[in-house]
Amino acid sequence: MENKINNPILSQVFNLLKYTFIIVPIVAGADKFTNLLTQWDQYINPSVANLLPFSPSVFMMVVGVIEIVAGVIVLKKSEIGGYIVAAWLTVIALSLLVGFNYVDVAVRDLVMAIAAYCMARLSKIAA
Repeated sequence: MENKINNPILSQVFNLLKYTFIIVPIVAGADKFTNLLTQWDQYINPSVANLLPFSPSVFMMVVGVIEIVAGVIVLKKSEIGGYIVAAWLTVIALSLLVGFNYVDVAVRDLVMAIAAYCMARLSKIAA
């Protein structure tokens, strides 16, 4: 897709955000299958984990597939993908705040959600 932003600074910001939100969800999603970056099960609220019809590891693999798909959507349709990633990160942040204390990770996810939203908005002038 040809970039139609006439301002080189805006173009650079858009592309940096776009490729960040392609790579990071795909890498984080793939890591849900390997746990090389972290033990992802620890981020599931225990009360939610007890309600799952399968193990927390399987749940995190499902989450991983969703994240990989979100990264691919950002690649193909930046605006839609940006809104999906922003919403997904907001839901994750809220889940981290409910029931246990991962405030630092939740704040990081909210900042990334804002960046994904900004990328989605910029895509309107980039497409």
